[in-house]
Amino acid sequence: MSNGCQEKVNGFAKRLALLHHWNALLVALLVFSGLLLFSSSWKELLGEAKIWIKWLHIIIGLVSILPGLAYLGSAARHWQMLKGKPWQRLHIIVVLWLIIGWFSSGVLLWQFQAMGPAVSNAALLVHDVLIWIGLPLILYHSLIKLGRLKNLRQHQSEGYGRFYTRKDFLRTVIGAGLAISVAPALIKWIGDLGSGPDRAENEEEANRLLPVPQPSADSSPPVGGGASGSFRSYSVTRLPYFTNDNWFFTLNGLVEKPITWNWEEFVALKRSVQVSNFHCVTGWSVYNNTWEGIPLKELLAKAAVKAEARVVKLYSGDGVYTDSLTLQQADMDDIIVAVLHDGQPIPKDLGGPVRLIVPQMYAYKSVKWLNRIELIEEDHIGYWGQRGYEQDAWVQG
Repeated sequence: MSNGCQEKVNGFAKRLALLHHWNALLVALLVFSGLLLFSSSWKELLGEAKIWIKWLHIIIGLVSILPGLAYLGSAARHWQMLKGKPWQRLHIIVVLWLIIGWFSSGVLLWQFQAMGPAVSNAALLVHDVLIWIGLPLILYHSLIKLGRLKNLRQHQSEGYGRFYTRKDFLRTVIGAGLAISVAPALIKWIGDLGSGPDRAENEEEANRLLPVPQPSADSSPPVGGGASGSFRSYSVTRLPYFTNDNWFFTLNGLVEKPITWNWEEFVALKRSVQVSNFHCVTGWSVYNNTWEGIPLKELLAKAAVKAEARVVKLYSGDGVYTDSLTLQQADMDDIIVAVLHDGQPIPKDLGGPVRLIVPQMYAYKSVKWLNRIELIEEDHIGYWGQRGYEQDAWVQG
């Protein structure tokens, strides 16, 4: 082979290596940020930083398609170079399909409001499945490459050795990112091993409120047939803890008759039953939930709302989270202040003992640990609204 041809081959190989390195870095950042968003342990530790990590994940996801597009111009030539190497060809196919799958499902999740729950649910499933397929492949690929490295790399550069290369850096980023991502969950799991099998359950069900609400004949067994799907628990703070001594429900503001109930009084109020679906902006849904509680419009009627009131401000018992509905929205028949889900007290991690349910809006409007409602005249932008989410979070489709 002539020197000119050899230089072209070397140049092509260098371009492929550069694309490979950029793709590896972007995938590592996506895996790292994705695991941070997925891990319940990190969600609690990150707090508001989760919002910025989510946007970073989206931006990196959009950029991640660029190395793949750049590779397409060289794909035919590279494919010929891999003639007789079926495993390497298979590797290329798998990587391209993973990138296409991650990118397309990620875009659909990003545009959840335009897509609607059905598309978002399917996109989330694809995204999750590809993560659990891709992550072991990434680890395997990295370990194989690491196994081929020599302990020292000798370079003829004025007698000095370069021991830490760009490949080493990328592998360090991947390894450190994965370790940081899974560390909190692993530590928590190890801690649970030494504390008995009931510890995790007790932490989730730590509220101590008596009497325990009993389902009415209208709702038990669950008239909706039982919830279909799984809730993914998330909180912007540590989960609050309630007992009969510290739980009260207040309805005040622009009302004629401000009211405060203790638990015994609140749980004795007449309740209604509804079956509805529950949709989260992150793409998951739980269908056919049987909720039992007090319709919001009936609760407001007990306090005699004043004419100047326009907005219903909703407070979470975590002391941080708030949201709001217009008085017109609050008059919808299916909005309920729930105390039971599928015939059982609402678990602490799902917002119990009392949470708002707004079936026609995304779940961030369904305030967890609801313990105060205030009628006000001015608009109120809630926790997620202040962070870029839609104030009127209607579910489309």
